[in-house]
Amino acid sequence: MSRQIGMVTLVVRDYDEAIAWYVEVLGFTLVSDIQLSGAKRWVVVAPEGGESRLLLAKADGDTQEAHIGNQTGGRVALFLQTDSFEKDYGTMRQRGVRFLEEPRHEAYGSVAVFEDLYGNKWDLLELK
Repeated sequence: MSRQIGMVTLVVRDYDEAIAWYVEVLGFTLVSDIQLSGAKRWVVVAPEGGESRLLLAKADGDTQEAHIGNQTGGRVALFLQTDSFEKDYGTMRQRGVRFLEEPRHEAYGSVAVFEDLYGNKWDLLELK
């Protein structure tokens, strides 16, 4: 038996702005964009070459909207793992990604915290 976490939901303000940011800025692939009932869509993006995916879910109501950009209470929410930290760090900076710190080289690897378009914190991470 094999199991994995294949997808994580990320609450967003707008489907199209989120797709644009994740595809154009982070270089993710748009896996699917399917119209469902009403204004609801099934929007999935993924890092190129990766197995995990993000379901971009438009906030539905005040409670969900209040959590956009702070879905983990200010902690790092997601980890974008790479095998080319310096290259990805440089590319992301050129594309306007806001890093909250300079790269650090820890016992486990190289890391730098950045924010997505809504303020969710991510680690760019290359493990040793």
